[in-house]
Amino acid sequence: MTTPSTLSLPGPHDTTRLELPNGITILIRPNFNSPSVVINGYLPAGSAFDPSDKLGLAYFTALALMRGTQTRSFQEIYDALESVGANLGFSASAHNITFGGRCLAEDLPLLLTLLAEALRAPVFPGQQIERLRAQMLTHLAIRAQDTADMASLTFDSLLFPNHPYGLPEDGYIETIQRIQTDDLFAFHQKHFGPRGLVIVIVGGIGVEQATQSVIRTLGDWQNPEQVVLAPLPTITPPTQTIRQHIVLPGKSQTDLVMGCLGPRRHAPDYLAASLGNNILGQFGLMGRIGDVVREQSGLAYHAATSLNAWIEAGSWEVSAGVNPANLERAIELIISELRRFTSEPVSDEELDNSQANFIGRLPLSLESNSGVAGSLLNIERFQLGLDYFLTYAERVRAITPQDVLQAAQTYINPDALIIVSAGPEQNQAK
Repeated sequence: MTTPSTLSLPGPHDTTRLELPNGITILIRPNFNSPSVVINGYLPAGSAFDPSDKLGLAYFTALALMRGTQTRSFQEIYDALESVGANLGFSASAHNITFGGRCLAEDLPLLLTLLAEALRAPVFPGQQIERLRAQMLTHLAIRAQDTADMASLTFDSLLFPNHPYGLPEDGYIETIQRIQTDDLFAFHQKHFGPRGLVIVIVGGIGVEQATQSVIRTLGDWQNPEQVVLAPLPTITPPTQTIRQHIVLPGKSQTDLVMGCLGPRRHAPDYLAASLGNNILGQFGLMGRIGDVVREQSGLAYHAATSLNAWIEAGSWEVSAGVNPANLERAIELIISELRRFTSEPVSDEELDNSQANFIGRLPLSLESNSGVAGSLLNIERFQLGLDYFLTYAERVRAITPQDVLQAAQTYINPDALIIVSAGPEQNQAK
């Protein structure tokens, strides 16, 4: 098994991490082989702060930031970006409002200026806000008729009851309709500030120049009112299987999502679970699940697994698209495969192949400025340490079949799964 040269991987030797007095953290990795620069970042103002009757408020606020600021109109913001071939955008997750952009290295001061204006001084103009609301409502109406989206949405709500992870960041039609411009202003004033803001800069620019650009645009930002997120509710795994079917009339396919809680991203057994997930439903033709359910039995159009790990917890999911007539049989086969996965170690060959896959694809994921920026942002978000990539191959190779089995047994209980399907009425399949 070959190991990528650590000299090409980001680490403490070529990545600078700085903390400004006002609470902003900057990570900079120069790449003078590139004429461009990528910025990624987040601030802790995510949907976990949303009031229950106005779910989607953080997401709405994030999308509204570039609709106009105290110094530029919506059109002027996009003209400024287009004039230099740059881009900038915002989104939201449970914990954070995230942002990302790209420009030529010489235009980084402009991009950071636009970022700072959007973060610090949005004006939420009424006409633009209503256009944005209409776009969001259209998206939510489409989501409500999508079998995969509705299965996933319901799965999250059952796996994470009474928790922000179980709620959609983009809200519901009725909650988005309730949000007023005053709510956007209030959310911005209460939750936007420099404390906890992280900015990653990767590309053809030096550390000193990048640092000074951030200091010039955001170094004096203060918000004494900025609120810190209170501890979130404890998440406990289900104690018995919960089954739900969402009826969407007129659909010809049923989408299935089933699974359980998974590890936190920082959990010691995350890497063993991740390698196990690759074997279970990712590698090759979607691993064991894809082989048994799709290739051998022909019961699914697609079938795979995913391991989603966040700060507080995660989910370990199996997803499949099936003919409604095959739904029950597909569920039975998946549960059978989960029982095997949690009762016997994976083979040495399966683990060797997955380890080689993990180690081999790492350099590919870090070939671009955007790949490096996103990876460094995750290192900061989950407090993984700047040497994470330098020790990655060694840690991957150290995982044993018994480690994978232990992780599987820790998180997967085939007798206590969340099983959600969405499609036509089940009796239509008979």
